[in-house]
Amino acid sequence: MSQADIGLIGLAVMGENLVLNMANHGFTVAVYNRTTARVDDFIGGRAQGKSIIGTHSPEELLAQLKRPRRVMLMVQAGAAVDRVIESLLPLLQEGDILIDGGNSNFQDTVRRTRELTAKGLLYIGTGVSGGEEGALTGPSIMPGGNPAAWPHVKDIFQAIAAKVDDGSPCCDWVGEDGAGHYVKMVHNGIEYGDMQMIAESYALLRQVLGIEPQAMSEIFKNWNAGELDSYLIEITGDILAKTDEETGRPMVDLILDTAGQKGTGKWTGIDSLQLGAPVTAITEAVFARALSFLKDERVAAAKVLKGPDATFDGDREAFVEDVRQALYAAKICSYAQGYQLLHLAAVEYGWDLNYGSIALMWRGGCIIRAQFLGRIKEAFDADPTLANLLLAPYFSEQIENAQAAWRRIVATAVTLGVPVPTFSSALAYYDGYRSERLPANLLQAQRDYFGAHTYERIDKPRGEFFHTNWTGRGGTTASTSYNA
Repeated sequence: MSQADIGLIGLAVMGENLVLNMANHGFTVAVYNRTTARVDDFIGGRAQGKSIIGTHSPEELLAQLKRPRRVMLMVQAGAAVDRVIESLLPLLQEGDILIDGGNSNFQDTVRRTRELTAKGLLYIGTGVSGGEEGALTGPSIMPGGNPAAWPHVKDIFQAIAAKVDDGSPCCDWVGEDGAGHYVKMVHNGIEYGDMQMIAESYALLRQVLGIEPQAMSEIFKNWNAGELDSYLIEITGDILAKTDEETGRPMVDLILDTAGQKGTGKWTGIDSLQLGAPVTAITEAVFARALSFLKDERVAAAKVLKGPDATFDGDREAFVEDVRQALYAAKICSYAQGYQLLHLAAVEYGWDLNYGSIALMWRGGCIIRAQFLGRIKEAFDADPTLANLLLAPYFSEQIENAQAAWRRIVATAVTLGVPVPTFSSALAYYDGYRSERLPANLLQAQRDYFGAHTYERIDKPRGEFFHTNWTGRGGTTASTSYNA
């Protein structure tokens, strides 16, 4: 007799913990893994005594499910998802629901939603954030896809999701086809920016002031008690306090300075370029990881390329406070860029995104959870058409209060030769966004000179295009490829 509320395929760490989370909230879960020994180990170990049913084939899994059958896939993004879907198709019936809980590219989710809808199946692509701990105790869940599927999974998803102070779940329907995975992608892009900004703060405190990790841990813990209160600041304090048992040295000092990436930050940068969204802090964070990976080249270059000989001789306590304020200001710009990208994506892909709701989904459970996400929700609740977070009264005031410190930090870093790509790019974005006039008039003149790409004039209505015969040899024919 069918008895399971939902099935899950893929028992890696995230899959196992999501299953345990569901069982802990009163749901019966059937599980399957291609390597069936993992199923047996799970059922005989962590799942023992819980409402979890082990199965050894897709057929057996589906036979255990109540109708409409709900199957969640926690497998590697890409071709593996398509292979699992293909294997399940002959076994599914109209109205059954497939859920991809991995970090899939949103364009794959758009395609799969369309293809499965044509077959009478309901598809959800959902972002799940929070790591293994969040999966077990309450993640942030960002579902999108076929809207008809949402009522069938809402009870499970909102039960297992993290909750904010008033009990609201960090999970709500995001939008059609790839919207859920897109929001998760932008979440991860912002995560890249946050992590790099924290790393730059660490570098400034270590290289400029020579603060040891243990002492720096206390600084981050103090920061976490204020407006920077967030999961990433919290764990940074823990990391810096950790000592290696074998050597007695700070653990962070023993870790090779190369950072990997799984692709979602890169996807954020790629789509921002496609849409013309200036998410400079996020893309600089991706490039910083790429540069870190050139370890051997950097070691060789350090012996050849020289930097400034200047040293810091200012007020140390004031410098620490300046770093804190610069970190907060740059962080605000990074989130502003992420939300600007979401707005442009909603227009391009036809999604009706609720930006305040997205901030609520990110307030708990996920990696970028932070106190000030509540301020973002308030900003969009007050003005759902807000063009940029920087224009919201709270955030414009915070930037105004912090920008002097922010500028001092970037200037000091440049003077001393300490790379701060996200701090400086976020500041350049802020200065560019607040500029009524940018030098793009010269850029467009150059384009018209060599390619007859035309231009608009400040003394004529927008939408009228002109071409100048700059050399006297070019004639009057103009290109039609101008894009404003």
